[in-house]
Amino acid sequence: MLRFIGIRLVQAVVTLLVYMTVTYFILQAMPGDVTVLFTQNPRITAEVRQELARRLGLDQPWYLQYLNYLKNVFTGNLGVSFTQYPRPVWDIIVERLPRTVVLFFTANVVSFYIGFLLGRFVAWRRGSRFDYATTAVGVTFWTAFYPLLGLIMMWLFAYSLGWLPLNQFISPSVWRDAPLSSNDVFTLMLANLGLFVLLLLAGHGLALPRIGTVSGRILTAAGLWGGGALASVAWWWQSGLARYALDIVWHMVLPVATLSLVSFGGTMLLMRDSMLETIREDYVMAARARGLPERTVRDRYAARTAILPVITSFALNIGFVVSGGIVTETVFSWPGIGLTLLEAARLYDYPLATGAFAFTGIFVVLAHIVADVLHALMDPRLRIVGGEVTAAE
Repeated sequence: MLRFIGIRLVQAVVTLLVYMTVTYFILQAMPGDVTVLFTQNPRITAEVRQELARRLGLDQPWYLQYLNYLKNVFTGNLGVSFTQYPRPVWDIIVERLPRTVVLFFTANVVSFYIGFLLGRFVAWRRGSRFDYATTAVGVTFWTAFYPLLGLIMMWLFAYSLGWLPLNQFISPSVWRDAPLSSNDVFTLMLANLGLFVLLLLAGHGLALPRIGTVSGRILTAAGLWGGGALASVAWWWQSGLARYALDIVWHMVLPVATLSLVSFGGTMLLMRDSMLETIREDYVMAARARGLPERTVRDRYAARTAILPVITSFALNIGFVVSGGIVTETVFSWPGIGLTLLEAARLYDYPLATGAFAFTGIFVVLAHIVADVLHALMDPRLRIVGGEVTAAE
């Protein structure tokens, strides 16, 4: 397994190098540079523009700029933003990236869970009215033009009903006297969520296997979830920051709901098709012939194999959260890495665009490695031999 992962990491580095090279030359092929922004200002003379280009390194030959670019990317030195000078690119990405990751990760988890459950159920009830209705809804949302769906959701729930905010990350009126910045509160929310997940994983891994009865495991799991949730609510309430955290969550609802509606259709259709293929396998037919309950055959025999392509799709979707955020964050004015990338490309901010593209490539490459490893571990028909995946005999 270690050799398999090592080979994949080497391939990932080579792929990332090719990706960054292509990205560099695409950015360089764009007409003009950041100094063009100052041409319309009569106070900026040609000499000042030349000095600005020299300070930003834009007067060097292309190959020197390329070598500096590769060295800076692989050493973590992403430079200084042209449009937000002298702010480092790294600081901007650290501020914006978590917003995008949380938004898309939440939507992907919600759509994966709903799509998996519905796809498994409708495949088992193939030909029923519920199957036809659910499939039609899934196809409708999966093929919907996403920006139009986002505008419809905003018009319905924000403008007409007034239940949710139109866009943005926070409500300025709520944060006028806030003791902390929105980034600080968002960081605390992430820390709280991470601690909650770690406690749940530790509890499920250590406590539940020691409990012999099903009812005892259910009660213990409910206690872990309920206790963790109550502890989180109590901490936010006594800290006086609950209203600010709720304001951020309130602004997340509409983009997360729109993304989940689009993504759940694809997950549900993929799970349905995979289940329909799996239930024709001999081992599923044998399980039925043994007289096992239908629910056991569906969940333990058919769904476990059918979920493999769905998990692969989920891992790859996580990898594309950064690049996929451009449309979503533009529609909902969500200040994440996607909107930052769009603004950087539009304003010739090469360091910031390069940094955003670099993280996009890293996310996609890592997602492919995770998908490869999960597929090799979970599919009983595959075996890792000598660092390569082969069919099991």
